[in-house]
Amino acid sequence: MLTNKCSIWHLIAGIIMLVLGILVWANPLSSLYAIAIYLGAALFILGCGYVASSFSASSPWYMVIGLLDIFIGLIFLTNLGLTVQTLPIFFALWFLATGIMQLYGSYESYKLDLPWGWSLFSGILGIIIAYLVLGNQAFGEMALVIMVGLYLFAYGAISIAEYFYLRNFCKTRTQAKTVSQKV
Repeated sequence: MLTNKCSIWHLIAGIIMLVLGILVWANPLSSLYAIAIYLGAALFILGCGYVASSFSASSPWYMVIGLLDIFIGLIFLTNLGLTVQTLPIFFALWFLATGIMQLYGSYESYKLDLPWGWSLFSGILGIIIAYLVLGNQAFGEMALVIMVGLYLFAYGAISIAEYFYLRNFCKTRTQAKTVSQKV
């Protein structure tokens, strides 16, 4: 089991993700197309999951979110050119809707004497981001490319760091086993 944790995969995955992060920043238009395809597929699959869950959970909200996700996912997948141009607007509307729902959720949590601060903060942040993106389309496009590139780059850096940490951990553990077997 320990040998799986110490595999070179963390290093390989980290390098790939670092390169992808740089490629996203270097090719913003191609990256927007890739984001549209990825998000379209992800939203469609998630929407199907929410619709299926709405029957077992008896939740009309799951059904609404699921149908909205399926609809947006299909739009993303079938109209890539239009999607790239309107991707920031879709994100802004999604941030706005999510922000409003989080504000409502924080209010409900407050009434039940549950933790509500982070939900309130997240809701306000979502509404602010929606306003910024709707006010300036170029800002929205660049923000998406920067965030995706940053995520990929950070994921790669963390994977590389994990590889070196786990490699040192495994070496120390192997040396300790060797010493204890000799005694």
